[in-house]
Amino acid sequence: MSAPQLVVHRDKELMAQAAAARLITRIVDAQAARGTASVVLTGGRNGNGLLAALRSSPARDAVDWSRLDLWWGDERFLPEGDADRNDTQAREALLDSVPLDPARVHTMPVAGGAHGMDADAAAAAYAAELAAAAGPEPSRSAATAAGAPVPAFDVLMLGVGPDTHVASLFPELPAVRETELTVVGVHGAPKPPPTRISLTLPAIRAAREVWLLAAGEDKAQAAAIALSGADEVQAPAAGAYGRSRTLWLLDKAAAARLPRALYPPATP
Repeated sequence: MSAPQLVVHRDKELMAQAAAARLITRIVDAQAARGTASVVLTGGRNGNGLLAALRSSPARDAVDWSRLDLWWGDERFLPEGDADRNDTQAREALLDSVPLDPARVHTMPVAGGAHGMDADAAAAAYAAELAAAAGPEPSRSAATAAGAPVPAFDVLMLGVGPDTHVASLFPELPAVRETELTVVGVHGAPKPPPTRISLTLPAIRAAREVWLLAAGEDKAQAAAIALSGADEVQAPAAGAYGRSRTLWLLDKAAAARLPRALYPPATP
């Protein structure tokens, strides 16, 4: 478990630009060290804002996009191409603009696809894909506390919801209590659509670095709760941390309720 580090930026636009620059550097460093990099994407306005900032960054060509594996932390269980799916929004924000290897873009299963409308079967299939990608090399694989294999993600990004949810792990719902599985179907989510697929906290914690993104006044209370030592069942964001680093990237509005001593001066 790594203690959270906080970086607070002036506003959400600057936060997105700085996070994009940080991600480019992290990917390039991983590719230089191991040949490939592995990143878990998040949806929502902050996740998509980061991807859009990366698309417009002049440094984006420093990344060897053909040697980047992309995964998702969660997905709305909707038909392929649905405008509300995280992968659809990610393609529009960035992915269709860079030369990725399609075999390395690991989207979560769609509703009405190979698993029909069975989100649990779809989640099990994604867990199997994660396990297969983990492989035998220690430098490229990790295991959850229960021993389930997953890739050793270089960066796993999560948006923080106003209720403290991350991925599709909502307070008090069964998914946030899961300790054995790496991916679960989520049923009865409190925001639409009610059916989703999500990585679990054990899978999230297998990542080398976990980045939590929060911008806007509506995220201030969630950030304060999650960083105050709250229980992860009541505040899932409190249970999201990486093996080597846990980084909270916020704007001033989202950090407004945090003790000033928790973070260094905001980016000018």
